[in-house]
Amino acid sequence: MTKIFTIANFVTTSRILLTPLFIYFLFIPHTYFKIFALLIFIIASITDAYDGYVARKYSAISSLGKFLDPLADKIVMSAAFISFVVLDLIPLWMVILVILRDFMITGLRIAISAKNTTMETRNSAKIKTGVQIGVVCFILVYIITQEWKIFLGIASYVKVVKDYYVIYILMFLTTVFTVWTGIEYIIINKSTIKQYFKL
Repeated sequence: MTKIFTIANFVTTSRILLTPLFIYFLFIPHTYFKIFALLIFIIASITDAYDGYVARKYSAISSLGKFLDPLADKIVMSAAFISFVVLDLIPLWMVILVILRDFMITGLRIAISAKNTTMETRNSAKIKTGVQIGVVCFILVYIITQEWKIFLGIASYVKVVKDYYVIYILMFLTTVFTVWTGIEYIIINKSTIKQYFKL
């Protein structure tokens, strides 16, 4: 019998439920709430690693967990990137490429794992996730420094981020790396993917 109500699945689901809360605090017109948005995102990122650890430790790996875990990651990350587009901090085309890559690869993983077939992964995928989390946190900190008066003393230094298009450059590099990891994933799993579509 497939386990549904497990600690790991609860943690994964909580990550999805944190997403609207993150968006709420990010857009509400109150300076301190931006800090809450950052903290919520950090908590959601930590649970990304924690639910997998719990599932393995307590032998509570389930089909639902395999489906929800990667999906939850993409929901949280996509919400952050789309929010930054709305705030006019990053270009829409970059976010479209990142989201398309992530959901396409996630869809493949879920579909193929349903056939009890595993796909090979590389460390570059984990690095990609780390890079995306880092960029989101950087942008959130930038937003906070722009709106919280306590940071007026470093305003001239933070201004460099805008003057030298630091966010644009970081997001561009993240987009290129994200797309590359998707291409790499397809290449190393080419035979498995071909076999799946023949079924």
